[in-house]
Amino acid sequence: MRKHLLFVFGFIAFSFSLNAQNVSGIIKSKNTGAVLAFASVTIKDSPTGTTSNENGFYSLNLRPGKYILVFRFVGYATQHQTVEVGNFDKKLDIIMQEQETQLPDVVVGNGEDPAYAIIRHAIKMKNIYSDPMDSFTCEAYIKTLMKTRKLPERFFGKKITDNDRKQMGVDSAGKGTIYLSESVTRVAHVKPDDTKLQILSGRESGSNGYGFNFPIFLNFYQNNINVLMGSFNPRGYVSPIADGALNFYKYKLLGTFEDDGKLVNKILVTPRRNYEPVFSGIINITDSDWRIHSLDMLLTKTSQLQILDTVNIKQINSKVLPGIWMTTNQSIFFTFNFLGIDAVGSTLDVFSKFNNHPDFPKKYFNKIVAAYDTAANKKDSVYWDSVRPVQLSVEEEKDFHIKDSIYKASNDSAHTKARIDSLRKQQGKVSLGNVFISGFTRSDYKPDNYTSWKWEPLLRNIEYNIVEGFVVKASSTFTHYFNKWQRPVSFTPSVRYGFSNTHLNVYGIVNIPGRMIKDGDQTINQHGTNWIISGGKNISQFNNENPISPLINEIYTLIDKRNYMKLYEKYFAGIRFSKDYRNGFKFYISANYEDRLPLNNITDFSIANKNRVFTPNYPIEKLDSQFTHHQALLFTTGIDFTPGMKYIQFPYGKVPLGSKYPTISFMYQKGINNIFGSDVNFDKWKFSVRNSMNLKLAGTFKYNVAVGGFLNTKKVYIQDYQHFNGNQTIYASEYLNSFQIAPYYANSTTAGFYATANIEHHFNGMLTNKIPLFKRLNWNLVTGANAFYVNSNNNYVEAFAGLENIFKILRVDIVTSYLNGQQGSFGIRLGFGGLFSFSNNR
Repeated sequence: MRKHLLFVFGFIAFSFSLNAQNVSGIIKSKNTGAVLAFASVTIKDSPTGTTSNENGFYSLNLRPGKYILVFRFVGYATQHQTVEVGNFDKKLDIIMQEQETQLPDVVVGNGEDPAYAIIRHAIKMKNIYSDPMDSFTCEAYIKTLMKTRKLPERFFGKKITDNDRKQMGVDSAGKGTIYLSESVTRVAHVKPDDTKLQILSGRESGSNGYGFNFPIFLNFYQNNINVLMGSFNPRGYVSPIADGALNFYKYKLLGTFEDDGKLVNKILVTPRRNYEPVFSGIINITDSDWRIHSLDMLLTKTSQLQILDTVNIKQINSKVLPGIWMTTNQSIFFTFNFLGIDAVGSTLDVFSKFNNHPDFPKKYFNKIVAAYDTAANKKDSVYWDSVRPVQLSVEEEKDFHIKDSIYKASNDSAHTKARIDSLRKQQGKVSLGNVFISGFTRSDYKPDNYTSWKWEPLLRNIEYNIVEGFVVKASSTFTHYFNKWQRPVSFTPSVRYGFSNTHLNVYGIVNIPGRMIKDGDQTINQHGTNWIISGGKNISQFNNENPISPLINEIYTLIDKRNYMKLYEKYFAGIRFSKDYRNGFKFYISANYEDRLPLNNITDFSIANKNRVFTPNYPIEKLDSQFTHHQALLFTTGIDFTPGMKYIQFPYGKVPLGSKYPTISFMYQKGINNIFGSDVNFDKWKFSVRNSMNLKLAGTFKYNVAVGGFLNTKKVYIQDYQHFNGNQTIYASEYLNSFQIAPYYANSTTAGFYATANIEHHFNGMLTNKIPLFKRLNWNLVTGANAFYVNSNNNYVEAFAGLENIFKILRVDIVTSYLNGQQGSFGIRLGFGGLFSFSNNR
């Protein structure tokens, strides 16, 4: 019986497929002859439709009957084409004509262009149209493509080999598709701002990844628009119909045209000033109800666009439900030519299946804002052919086929002896250059229980200080993956030798993460746990937050004969456990034992300023002589809590997405006396709040404020004081956690209470876009202040102003300070701060 039912169902499906015929063709411009990529094709009075691909090709499967097809493309007249579908496929090429407009006979007494009145109407209506449904669901098809047109011979000094080009999928000239993905995502929304994405399917050419799955919502009814998630301009861009748009734009009515019985006003939008965060292009506004009909907007370097050269946005709005118009077709094209890489890209979002009466389960909207279906990246080509609203181009089909075949073949052979031997051979022999200059990584490529070895280059670990002399440090990390426990355990041994004091220090760190799950192209610590075990003998700064780096100290020691870094030696053992509960709450606890030994200056070698005398190797502002040898057993625990944290839910774990609320932290440390010979006895605490606030056009405001103190000070050694991270070098110390021209130890304290505050405002182009040179270079203003207060005799304030994003990486600040209410010092600080900076922020 079951076989008979399967036969009947199969016959019905087969019959339906026979009855559905294909209508396809190429859509071109009558004016230029060029193909029209991503044109909208719909059946009149029906949600069924498709979109042309990058070659202008469209395809629709329709049952026999008579249809009216509606072809739309921004800047072109909507075309209606009646087609009768019979028992055979039908070819229907479409030639679209640029929209012809007529200038209305409008006379404005003050000589103002009629476009301004239309824009004012649109501004008044925008809040109604911005979010027209109390709740809704829809589906979004997203296709993302990136191609290179040229690659440099070298990238950051490394030669791009033929094998590199082959793995990227480009030819010898550097041309080819380097990224291609498509996905289908269900969007759910409830007013005012609850949105949840369900990723139904996703694929990425040449990998098992999910691809780019988040539709790009560009709502031009909003005042501020983030393009490409704000990565290339955190200020966002002013909408042409924003509340204050008339202060940023000039408008010109080019004419009117009729579309489906509606009169549409075609308006040219141009910036009032260059180097403002604004668009240029065409916006079409319907007459009488003042909706956005469609638009074609452009961003360039003069729009404060960074890295990218151009971004072109095309949108078509359609009636998706009675009385409700939404964006149904959106394409974004971008180009960039940076560091010798010449590339173009596009994203296409097609929205369909709108439902304004969804029935959401209770508590459907929660901290999970995007969830992936278990089988999202496991769909076959038959599925994609059935759901894709836009036909792939021949080039895209070829890219998926070739790269997916290579990926599958590579996976199928990954566990074979020949494949493993080949991978091992490709690693090459370890050279002296690897040992001293570049470092290296080696793996045995065993499929189940692999072992890898990473070597840090020796030259990078050569130091000089006056308590050890010249120092050589060798460090390496061994990682073994335990398949039974599904976690990689790493061991990092280090050996450090000082040539002047002849001390040999050997120590090691073991890192044991929680269960690691491979989820598409993500590797997730499933339970968010981590253990760190360490021990051995090493040196440390008196301030364990390491306010000065060994390299900077080395430069100042050799060039200026100043030994800012104060060091001691210790035998130590420690264990730390941490857990991320994936609800905004993190917890850690640790126990550390240190046998602390003093170190004294042993050499006075310096290249310059030979008459200057090095200071003793201890904080002379707090100690009259070197500290005494002692032991310390420390217990530390703390929490971090970020309310409103949002997450992406993959099938096997969650990944944090961020929160608009600040992070609240609390730390408690106990110095335990008389256990394992410990000499310390104190209790200290710290409470802090930190956040980064994107104020859109006004810039980004960051702050980190804290209070703390000692509850018990029966026995506190200098290493356990509350230190305020000072800086006496020209290189900027950690922003938002230090004081740029304060001394390192002069203000260290064991007081019962203290307070600190670090604030910064990044203007992100505001103000500097009025200065001719700065606006062209995209150098941005940054200002702020840092302060701490212990008592009336121990307080400090510094204020600074500077420029960042210099060459996309550098930041320069001018800083002035006040110590205990009196004028302190003045200095210049150089650091990292820009689009590509490594940043001085931790």
